[in-house]
Parts: sequence; structure tokens; C-alpha cells
Amino acid sequence: MLPSESNSNQTLRIIDVSLNRAAEGLRFLEDTARFILNDPALTEQLKTIRHSLVTSGWPFQNKLIQARDSEGDIGANLKVEEGIGKTKDLPLAIVANSRRVQEALRTLEELAKVNGDDLPRSADKFQQARFDLYTIEKNLIARLLRQDKLKCVKGLYGIIDIQVLQGRNHLDMARQIIKGGASIIQLRDKTTGKKDLLAITQELKDLCNASGVLFIVNDHLDVALAIGADGLHVGQEDMPVSMVRKLAPMDMLIGCSVSMVEQAQKAVVDGADYVAVGAIFQTSTKEVTTVGLERLRQIREAVSVPLVAIGGINAENAASVKRTGANSIAVISAILRAESPETAASEIIKNFEG
Repeated sequence: MLPSESNSNQTLRIIDVSLNRAAEGLRFLEDTARFILNDPALTEQLKTIRHSLVTSGWPFQNKLIQARDSEGDIGANLKVEEGIGKTKDLPLAIVANSRRVQEALRTLEELAKVNGDDLPRSADKFQQARFDLYTIEKNLIARLLRQDKLKCVKGLYGIIDIQVLQGRNHLDMARQIIKGGASIIQLRDKTTGKKDLLAITQELKDLCNASGVLFIVNDHLDVALAIGADGLHVGQEDMPVSMVRKLAPMDMLIGCSVSMVEQAQKAVVDGADYVAVGAIFQTSTKEVTTVGLERLRQIREAVSVPLVAIGGINAENAASVKRTGANSIAVISAILRAESPETAASEIIKNFEG
């Protein structure tokens, strides 16, 4: 074999192993997004990158296979020190496989600059895929960090509305609702000043942490950040979900109130972990337009994130909301105005969960 032929052959071997390494790492990331996170957007992004790398004509694939020399590869038997590549922790496994793909793409990018004729894609294409993967890696890790919290978006989502309490103690109400079986407590307060609001949220957060339930702050991102809340819930007139996602920690849940299919889809694309659909029924808490169970069903078909139904839900209609596809029901009046919030919460959960 002539020297130039030998060099070309070795270059093809580098291309072959880099493409294989990238495809293997991408498949792991894609399967994680698909089967563990149930995230269609991330799954599609990873699938697109993987297909763009491995899809090429037979002549090119034939050249790579002919140049392959697995038995003669001196790196096949090299020992790898314990570290990120040996971890059994899923977040670190995502990092390890992302690094594997990024390194392979950088190799392909550099080879495309000097041996463009040997590759079906340009250096710019490999560079773009590498930069896309930096963002995807961050999104995968963020979704994974929020996954355990997201599993708690089920059953009763109790909302402590300060205006509805009518003098009853917020901490006592939350304690009773939690005893009744609530999975989440949210504070809604439109009137209290920030200084007093911080004290209220801190008390509720400490109670929720000790009780093993999520604590969500409504509207106020600064307050949620200050006390380390599990999540923030915003409405259509509040700070956009996309902006909240940029400012919030990776492990903070973001919920968004919606009343239309298009709003739900946009919220999910922008980074919402769950959407609250309502008002399902007429409610005395505030004047809103009811959307009914049919709209809830339509949104259930349109998005895969957990759905929280809200608005006029009580023990009598909770079962119908569950049958329509809600994962959780947000309740205010039916528990806060009950003689025994604990009993009311327990009865609602019993009917919702069947």
C-alpha cells in the first residue's frame, strides 16, 4: 500500500470510529429522552442529529467498513480509570455520553476541514450539531433533576389563597390539607407586601419540606428563588414561561395556567413542566370563563406533561375530572371554606382517585 493510500485509510478509520461513537452516545441520550423523560421535543432533536450523522450512501459506508480494523485497534484493550465513564448515576451517564458525542463531533469537524472529500458533511454541519448538543445536554439534565418532583404532581393540589382564608391561619390550613393527603401546596397571595410574604412562604416551605410534599409559589419568582421553593406557577399575564425557565434553577418546577390548546402547547415548548387547565367549572374564588371537561380532554390529547385541573372542583365532580385525563386537581374553596379542611381534602382525593 502506498503511503498516501495508508494515510487515507487511517483517516477513514478515524471517521468510522467517530461516527460510531457519536451514534452510540446519541442513541443513549435519545432513549433517555424518550423512555425515561417522555419528552417528545428532546427525543426528536436527538433523533434528527443522529440521523443526519449516520445517513449516507452505500459507497461512503462501504469505504468506512473496508477501512475498519477492530482487531488491530491498539485502543481496544486500554483500561479506563474509574470516573465519569464508569458511573451508574443517570445524570452523570448523560454527561458522559454527551461528552462522547461532542468529542466525536469535534474530531469529525476538524477532519472535514482538511479531508472534506472523505466526509459527506461540512465542518460547519458538525460544528452546529456539537453546539446544539451543548444545549440539549443542559435540557436533559434539567428535566432529569425535576423528574422526581414532577412525579408528585398528582392527586390533590391544595392552594392556600390568603384572600379566601378570611382570617384563618395559613399554616394551620396547610397542615390540615396535608394531613388530608395533598401532594402539593401552593401559596396564592395578591395583596401582602414582599417582606411579610417572604415570612409566610418560608413557613409554608418548611412545613412542606418536613411533610414530604411540594411547595409552589404563585406569580412571584423573586420570592420563590429567595426561599428555595420547589416550583413557581405563572398565568398568561405573568412573566413568560420562557423567561422564567432562563432565570430559575434547573431543578425548579414551572407550572402555567392555560385555557386553550394553543396556550398549553406553547407553555410546554417554552419549558413548563405542567399546565393547569381551567376554570373547569364555575368557581366563586374569582370571575373566570369556564372551559369545561371537553377542553380539558382536548388539552390532554395535545400535550404529554401532567395536567392540573382547576376551577370549581369538589368531592362531587372530582371523579369526572379524573376520567377526562387530569393528573391532579387544584382546589381552593372546597377545602379552605370547609368546616374541616382535612376531611374535605380526604374526601376529594378519595373520589378523584376512585
